[in-house]
Amino acid sequence: MLFLYYCFNPKRSKLMKNIPLVRPNAILMLFICLATYLLPNNQVFAQEYKIKTIVIDAGHGGKDGSTRGEYSTEKDVALKTALRLGKLIADNVKDVKVIYTRTDDTFIPLYERIGIANNAKADIFISIHCNDMPLFAKRYISSYVRNKKGKKVPVYKTRYSKSTSTKGTETFVSGIGRVNEQDEAIKRENSSIFLEDNYKENYDGFNPNDPESAIILSLMKNTFRTQSLKLAKLVQDEYVNVGRINRGVQEKSLAVLARAGMPAILTEIGFISNPTEEDYMNSEAGQIEITECLLKAIQAYKVSVEI
Repeated sequence: MLFLYYCFNPKRSKLMKNIPLVRPNAILMLFICLATYLLPNNQVFAQEYKIKTIVIDAGHGGKDGSTRGEYSTEKDVALKTALRLGKLIADNVKDVKVIYTRTDDTFIPLYERIGIANNAKADIFISIHCNDMPLFAKRYISSYVRNKKGKKVPVYKTRYSKSTSTKGTETFVSGIGRVNEQDEAIKRENSSIFLEDNYKENYDGFNPNDPESAIILSLMKNTFRTQSLKLAKLVQDEYVNVGRINRGVQEKSLAVLARAGMPAILTEIGFISNPTEEDYMNSEAGQIEITECLLKAIQAYKVSVEI
């Protein structure tokens, strides 16, 4: 959303308004590529850009809700956190609209979650989850019996358990392997160009299906990835500032983020398999601290990309 928003909106960028994109010359394309990759936050293109819409996704819900701790479920903790964060944003960032993918215990398919954000032309997508440790199997001797020869032999059983000591926060962005899944969202985003009366004049024949215009789409996808990583790091930094264990920012092939037409992250706010962190995430103090961390990260990101 960011890069072509800057390039093709004449109110945003007078510099870019009359630059031909279907037959760009080599010097212009070199300039665009270098500016996109080397200048911080692509500020060469940013004029009057504002973050207006944030979509908050409470992970899981409805029939997709088997992950649980000793007494709570991930889907309930995620929803509680998402609703609290949305209210916090509404109270503290007055010029931003908050949209939820769900506000109750409803199952929403992954493609619909990011579809909500794409259709709303959101500027940020944040998916909230609780982490969990996998079950591992351990064989043990439960008793002994005698075989036909009278020899004592062990009887084995399998016990399934999970680590309850692992803790910390981590935040994900869509892995580079799924970056091509953003193409349709980007093309859909720019299809509104053709609804404008003077699109040929304003955008000088821009064709989203033209091979050379694909270069611009590629730069746009890189912008989404760069800004997603930036937001994810800001989130992790805020967690660290309040003493949380930092498990880092990671790129993974997550379906809920793959088709995002905007900077998008998935944040794991703690391990529900860890009793201490489960208590923390369910407590009033923990909820306040987690959502304030997310708010501060959003505010810092907003300041960094707005001109």
